[in-house]
Amino acid sequence: MLKILDQIMSPKSIAIIGASTKTDTIGGIILKNIIEYKYTGKLYPINPKADQISGLKAYKSILDVPGDVDLAIIVIPRDAVFTAIDQCNEKDIKGICVISAGFKEIGKEGAELEQKLLEKVRSYGMRMVGPNCFGVINTADDIRLDASFAETLPVKGKTAFVSQSGALGAAILNLLEDLKIGFSQFFSIGNAADIKTETMLEYWKDEPNTEQILLYMEAISNPQEFAKLAKEISKKKPIVAIKSGRSAAGASAASSHTGSLAGADIAADALLKQSGVIRVTSVNEMFEVAQAFENCPVPKGKRVAILTNSGGPGIMATDAVCESGLEIAPIKESTKEYMRSYLSSAASVKNPIDMIASAPLDHYEKTIEALIADENVDAIMVICVPFLGINPMQVAQATMKIKDAHPEKPIISIMMAEGSFYREINKIETNIPFYQYPETGVNALSKLFAQYEWTQRPEGKEPSYSVNKAKAMGIISNALKEGRSQLTTLESIDILEAYGIRTCKYAFAANVEDAVKEANKIDYPVVMKITSTKISHKTEIGGVIVGINSEEQLRNEYKALLDRLKSKGLEDALDGVIIQEMVKGNREMVCGVATDPQYGHLMMFGLGGIFVETFKDVAFRVNPVTDIDVKEMVQSVKAYKLLQGARGEIPANIEQVEETILRLSQLVKDFSFIKELDINPLKISDKTGEGIAVDGRIEVNFEQAKQALGCCQISSGSR
Repeated sequence: MLKILDQIMSPKSIAIIGASTKTDTIGGIILKNIIEYKYTGKLYPINPKADQISGLKAYKSILDVPGDVDLAIIVIPRDAVFTAIDQCNEKDIKGICVISAGFKEIGKEGAELEQKLLEKVRSYGMRMVGPNCFGVINTADDIRLDASFAETLPVKGKTAFVSQSGALGAAILNLLEDLKIGFSQFFSIGNAADIKTETMLEYWKDEPNTEQILLYMEAISNPQEFAKLAKEISKKKPIVAIKSGRSAAGASAASSHTGSLAGADIAADALLKQSGVIRVTSVNEMFEVAQAFENCPVPKGKRVAILTNSGGPGIMATDAVCESGLEIAPIKESTKEYMRSYLSSAASVKNPIDMIASAPLDHYEKTIEALIADENVDAIMVICVPFLGINPMQVAQATMKIKDAHPEKPIISIMMAEGSFYREINKIETNIPFYQYPETGVNALSKLFAQYEWTQRPEGKEPSYSVNKAKAMGIISNALKEGRSQLTTLESIDILEAYGIRTCKYAFAANVEDAVKEANKIDYPVVMKITSTKISHKTEIGGVIVGINSEEQLRNEYKALLDRLKSKGLEDALDGVIIQEMVKGNREMVCGVATDPQYGHLMMFGLGGIFVETFKDVAFRVNPVTDIDVKEMVQSVKAYKLLQGARGEIPANIEQVEETILRLSQLVKDFSFIKELDINPLKISDKTGEGIAVDGRIEVNFEQAKQALGCCQISSGSR
C-alpha cells in the first residue's frame, strides 16, 4: 500500500475535482499553486460549469478525462464527495486527497460520515489524505508539486513535515523564508482517517531527499506502531516533534499515587523519549532546532567552545550550556598559547573566549579555525555583538567560508544584530544556523547532542525472570470470586513476592494473639498494618503503626486500632493485620504502574513516601520497558543522588532497584488487566542498600480480569 503513496507524493497526473475559475477559492488557489510551482505532469481541472480554467481544458466529470490519473484532489461540498470517490474508482484512481471538510471535526454526525468514507475508500483499494486537510507538497526537481492552498510557494530543502493541523501548516509555509528552512515534502493529514503520521514515517524512512522529519501532532493514533517506526528511523534521521495538548488529561486520574501522577501529557512524553523523538514545545523552537539539524553535523561529544566579542553574552551562553547538560570545553594549552599570540592582552583565552569588543574580523577567523583543530572541542558557538565597526555580515560570511572548508564540527552563530541583518541573511544560502540569543543557540546544540546520544544508545533487552505466575493468578482469581477488583495489602504483597520482588518479612494475623506470635518470630521492632477488603487507604484510619518495640506495646496498639475502627463504624471491616519487620532506611522511593486508556501501562519510579505527590520527582515510561529504559528512568529523577549515597549513607543497590521495576513490567505484561499498582515506599535498606517493598496496592480491571482468567461464576458485588 505504500506504493500508492508514490502516486500521491509523486503523481504523473492530477485531477482537481472542484477546480474553480475563481482565484480566491480553495479549488482555484490549489490549481494556481500547482501551475505556478511548475508541475511537469498532466493536470486535469474538473468543473461541470467550465470549458477552460487557467488555460487548461476543463472536464465536466472525472470520467471524461481521457488518460490515466494518479492523484485526485477533491475540493467539493462534503455530500458530493462520496459520488466523486465512486467515480474515481470507475477511473481506477488509487491516490485520493480530500480537502473537503465537514467530517469528524464537526461532531458525531460528521464522524459517522467519515467512517463510511473510509470504508468506501478501503473497499476500493485506495489511499486517502484527509479529509479536512491542507494538501501535499513535493519539492523534488523532477516532481515540483504544490497541491496546497498556501499563499506562498514552498522552498526546497531536506526536511519532511507532517501536520495534523491544516491552518498551522499554512502558517508555516507562509513563513518559510523567515524560518530559514526548506521542505523536501510536506503532508497535511487533516482528520487522518486513512493516512496517518505513522504512515508517513514509514514512507519517509528511506526517502532519499529527506534528512530530517518534523511532526506536529495533536494525537498519536497508534502508539505502539509509532514507537516501533520512530525508534528505527530516529537512529538514521532526526525526528523533531510538537505534541500539543500538554495540559489536557491524558490518563484517567486514579486513586493511587501512581494514577494521580500519571495524568496530562506524561504518557505521550514517555513514548517520545523511548522512541528517540526530540520533543519541542513551540513552532519557533521546532524550526530553530530544525535549522541546526539542516546545517550541522551531529557532535561527537558535549564539549562546547564559546567565542565572543562581548563578555555578557559569553557568560549567558556559559550559564545556558551548563544548565542544558552540555559542558564547557577544556581548551588545550597549545590552543590557548596560539590565541595569545594574536589576541589583545586584555582578551581571555579561557572558555568562554572573550576577544573583547575591538576584535577585528581576522581574530574571528583565526580563533574559529583554532577551535576546530582543538580535539577537546566538540561544538563551537560564535557570538558577535556588532559594535566598534565590526560588520555582522562579514563575520557571518567568514564563518560560513570556514565551515565549508571544515564541515566536521557543528558551528552555530549567535548574531545579536538588528533585524536588517536577518532580512539580508534570509536572502542567501547558508551552511550554519543563525540565532539572535545565546540561550536559543544552546538549546539547538543540546538537541544535536541528544540525537548523538540516541544514535549511540544500545537497543536494550526485556529480561524474563523466573516467577510464580500460578500463585499470582490464584490470588487474583480468589479476589474476583469475592467480587473485588481491589486486592488487599496482604494479597498485593503476596503477588509482589511471587514475582521475586524483595519484600520485608511479613505474616498475617487474624487476632491479637496471632499478631504477638508472629511478631516474636520476626523479632522487634515491627510494623503493624491493617488488611481489609473494605478499606484501601490504611493511613486515613490510622491503620499503619510503626516502631512497635515490645509485646506489651503491640497489644496496646492493637486495642487502639480496634477503638479507632469502632469510632468510625468500621469494626466489621478488619480482616486482620500484617506484621512486618521494620526496615531501617531514610530513603524512600516509589514504584508503580498506571494505565492510560490509549498508551496502556505506564511504569513509574521516583521519590516516594510522604513526598511522592508533594515533589512529584518521578519518571514514567510506557511498558514494555527495556533494561536501558529503566536505567535512564532511575537516573533521570533528582532523588537519584540520594540513591548514590549522601552524607555517609551506603549507596543503594541500583541494579536491584532497576530489577524491581523490570519485574513489575513482567507482572503487568503477564496480567494486562492490572489497572493500578503501587509500591510505596520502596525503602532503601541502611544495611544492604536493597530496595525493599514494605507496602503494596494492586487494583485490576474487573471485567477484563474475569474474561482473561475465565472466571465465569464470579459475583458482581463490591469492587
